[in-house]
Amino acid sequence: MSNMYDDAKTWNPFKGCRFDCAYCKPSFQAQAKRQKHNCTLCYSYIPHWHMERIDKIPNAKIVFVCGNGDIAFCHKKGLRLIINKIRENSEKHPGKTFYLQTKNPACLKPFCHDFPHSIVLVTTLETNRDEGYEQISKAPKPSTRYIDFHYIKYPRKVVSIEPIMDFDLKEFADWIIRINPEYVWMGFNSRPKQVQLPEPGPVKTRQMIEVLSDAGIEIKFKHMRYMA
Repeated sequence: MSNMYDDAKTWNPFKGCRFDCAYCKPSFQAQAKRQKHNCTLCYSYIPHWHMERIDKIPNAKIVFVCGNGDIAFCHKKGLRLIINKIRENSEKHPGKTFYLQTKNPACLKPFCHDFPHSIVLVTTLETNRDEGYEQISKAPKPSTRYIDFHYIKYPRKVVSIEPIMDFDLKEFADWIIRINPEYVWMGFNSRPKQVQLPEPGPVKTRQMIEVLSDAGIEIKFKHMRYMA
């Protein structure tokens, strides 16, 4: 199975998140704890800037923007600055791709006419089910996230169904098909011993894969465990 953003480098002029997703605690937030002696805000995963990095965009074909946080907590002027820096870098280095990911895609709507084509918008949709989601994350509910992402008038989108949670097949598949992403990432919770999530069984997961594939949507896999 592929690793997400295998050939990418991360650019972190802004870091941190307050969505407090249960499955991020043993991964992203645990990694942040290594920064205790470098930055107390990084250590605490509190949203904050590292302006000394704003001009240090990696020399890589794929750049994952603010991968150690969520840009939803970045103020509009700051997000505008990030987009402008991406545009400048894209003009100097054509052919690069910048992944701009958030669990609150509504924050991207004011900028949808300003994105250079090098940007790919990404949001996570683990499920279509809102009920009980507040026990997993403080991010906008899946239905809200879907609507906000679907109605952003921008052609380049990717959906991350990772970590996949139990879902209603027709409704969830319809969401993804209507979004019409360039492709979909799909994977199970990578740390099931540390975080327990409601997951679909192999039959339903295979059905979802078949429906999306039949709709012409490319699926890239990550941490599929018993599906391997």
